[in-house]
Amino acid sequence: MIYSQGGKIISKKPHACGGSEWTVMRIGADVKIKCDKCGRMVFVSVTEADKMTKQYIPSKEQNEQS
Repeated sequence: MIYSQGGKIISKKPHACGGSEWTVMRIGADVKIKCDKCGRMVFVSVTEADKMTKQYIPSKEQNEQS
């Protein structure tokens, strides 16, 4: 899956705080995501992000460009 900065990831399992929505902060060899509920930032590999993703919502900026 191709991620973009500002996009939202809805995870299969909730975070320890109970939130399941994450915002993509940075992409590269790994993906930096931020929990929308508690603000915790985590680095995961692209394959781990693919495994944890239930649904991906692109950023509004990317939708307007398409």
